[in-house]
Amino acid sequence: MKKGVMRPGHIQIRVLDIDEALKHYRDLLGLLEMDRDEQGRVYLKGWTEVDKFSVVLREADSAGMDFVAYKCVDEATVDKLREELIAYGCQIQDIPAGELKDCGRRVRFDSPSGHQFEIFATKKQTGKWGLNNVNPEAWPRNLTGMKATRFDHCLLYGPNINDTIDLLRSLLGFDLAEQVVDDKGTRLAGFLTVGMKAHDVAFIEHPEPGKLHHVSFYLDTWEDVLRAADLISMTDTSLDIGPTRHGLTHGKTIYFFDPSGNRSEVFAGGDYHYPDHEPVTWLADQLGKAIFYHDRVLNDRFLTVLT
Repeated sequence: MKKGVMRPGHIQIRVLDIDEALKHYRDLLGLLEMDRDEQGRVYLKGWTEVDKFSVVLREADSAGMDFVAYKCVDEATVDKLREELIAYGCQIQDIPAGELKDCGRRVRFDSPSGHQFEIFATKKQTGKWGLNNVNPEAWPRNLTGMKATRFDHCLLYGPNINDTIDLLRSLLGFDLAEQVVDDKGTRLAGFLTVGMKAHDVAFIEHPEPGKLHHVSFYLDTWEDVLRAADLISMTDTSLDIGPTRHGLTHGKTIYFFDPSGNRSEVFAGGDYHYPDHEPVTWLADQLGKAIFYHDRVLNDRFLTVLT
């Protein structure tokens, strides 16, 4: 079943003003600024992540996501999957080592939903921030903001999501952990995982291709989510909804916007998934409860504001 894809690797986010974006991702979310490059891109990570970076910010004229990448166990796996992606009919772009700072070669490919994905195997490792691998303390003392632990997942909107889901399942070894179906059995949303997490990427059917709904970062506890809500108010950050709980994945969550209009999420908890688990199914007529378990009412802004 598994194809040698381990976990999310990095996501490149377009922002309108890099300095304003850093106030959000570095100072508010608490991601750690690790580097910058000649293009002006900024590299960040959560404090528990061992690779040098997981988030890349690029200043651009429009907000959204350039691509999201998944890390493979080795370079041989990248070669094998590259050939399978070509045979599947994907358009391939070979990105040389060093195009992203301290990252090895990447293979970028398109998808029926209009999103760009990457696979890679090599990236410089800097270890967990402020902790040793021998006798580590519980947590670093110099964290700021929401103290985000890691880039966890992204939710993507686009057409033909079932074809993209089939691509990631059949070639990269993702499992379908959860889904939303209508009364005819048509899948409207799918939540995919490559490990034990509730999801590593999710999709919702939408007519416009290549859209980003949110980028999500993991916190340890519900108390951390409530503290994040306080920080959102303290900084007059634009709030979308929360704190609340999802029915889908059962994560405890809050959503808010960066200065460019990209939606962020921080959450805690959530379900786990093993390959022998059947997908959890929510029916479309219960979508309000599936998304916002407490209110049980859909938020139009949550469903329609995309970048």
